[in-house]
Amino acid sequence: MEWETVIGLEIHTQLATKSKIFSGAATAYGAEPNTQACAVDLGLPGVLPVLNKEVMSMAVKFGLALDAEIGMTSVFDRKNYFYPDLPKGYQTTQMDFPIVGKGSLTIELEDGSTKVIGVTRAHLEEDAGKSLHEDFQGMTGIDLNRAGTPLLEIVSDPDMRSAKEAVAYMRKMHSLVRYIGISDGNMQEGSFRCDANVSVRPKGQKEFGTRAELKNINSFRFVERAINIEVERQIDLIESGGTVVQETRLYDSDKNETRSMRSKEEANDYRYFPDPDLLPIKITSEFVEQIRATLPELPDAKKTRFIESLGLKEEDASALVTYRETAEYFEDVANKCSDVKLAANWVMGELSSYLNKEDTDITASPVTAEMLALLLTRIKDNTISGKIAKQVFEALWKGEGKDADAVIESKGLKQITDTGAIEAIVDEIIAANPEQVEQFKAGKEKVLGFFVGQCMKASKGKANPGQLNQLIRDKLK
Repeated sequence: MEWETVIGLEIHTQLATKSKIFSGAATAYGAEPNTQACAVDLGLPGVLPVLNKEVMSMAVKFGLALDAEIGMTSVFDRKNYFYPDLPKGYQTTQMDFPIVGKGSLTIELEDGSTKVIGVTRAHLEEDAGKSLHEDFQGMTGIDLNRAGTPLLEIVSDPDMRSAKEAVAYMRKMHSLVRYIGISDGNMQEGSFRCDANVSVRPKGQKEFGTRAELKNINSFRFVERAINIEVERQIDLIESGGTVVQETRLYDSDKNETRSMRSKEEANDYRYFPDPDLLPIKITSEFVEQIRATLPELPDAKKTRFIESLGLKEEDASALVTYRETAEYFEDVANKCSDVKLAANWVMGELSSYLNKEDTDITASPVTAEMLALLLTRIKDNTISGKIAKQVFEALWKGEGKDADAVIESKGLKQITDTGAIEAIVDEIIAANPEQVEQFKAGKEKVLGFFVGQCMKASKGKANPGQLNQLIRDKLK
């Protein structure tokens, strides 16, 4: 039997506020356990929550970026359940009246086509604490620093049909929240993680199969692996006569398997009801328009501009707009060196290679956009060749010069463009290799590469390649 996979994602994005959603406690990552949890976060008797206005602004900004419905009236609810890291015994969230309603996100697939993924809603809620299992000799410690941290939970429609589509959607959403500045998207710190709802059904069947929810996956690679292994598990189970049960499962990346955590609850199991300590939030059209005015150029619009106005290939434009910082760096370089293609090639090539090797973000690159632009300008004006430029870039990366000119000067890397000097090198190489001269004259064009290589070696890579090629051809006639 042929099976179809059905996937929906619930992405939990930590909003980049300095304080929590209902208290003034800090949200900074890495503090000592239980040093950033105040009386409100702990749910002590007599305390009252106060909504952080910046949280509303960020949620509306996200909704506008998706061109989604904005909930002009939104309500906070209590989701009741008991867990050691939830001190109040309930989570403050949104159920029937979320801040963001229906929207959509267009993703790019591997074959170059696009697909629209529906977004059901995005609602605000507070994070829980964290259970710590290490160093407690058979016991569990509780760190409540995260309790009350503001989250925006983004719920997709069940529109994805493969793990790769799910990853493409998650990557696009990750790019979007960073573009508009509502989250740092740091997956290692838990700022961007997702739950994946996965089911299978016979190809052509309209009804959905029974789904399993894979909890708290915090990397693109693990999302793909977890979904694929869960799909395989469900198909094997059904084909062997078993039945998939609705449950919450955990993905174990070490064993590459999913395992059952608990049966999946329905909404009524949580006994949702409006939070009596928080009034309904009403926002005005003026507030929405103020937020709209702060939106930056979004990735899809930027990509279109890069293609239509700058003449980039679609593949290059897609790579450059993935992260706002990369796109802005590229544009800065292109404007300063006046060469779009050369700038794109170096940002996606040499710079990207160094950043990946050292696991460094472009915002921390030791080679600034201004430094790279000057380096590319020196390629264009024939001060150095493209090959020597890589040596200069490496020196700049290591901090061996304040700019390209300083490195070129200190290392004596200036390209030889004097025809007489290049001609002397060519004459010497030709005289030393009569056998190869005869081969070239006999029609073996490939021998030209030998002479170019020898001349470049003799000039320590400083000879102008264009002049060199022409001189060798002229001399070998």
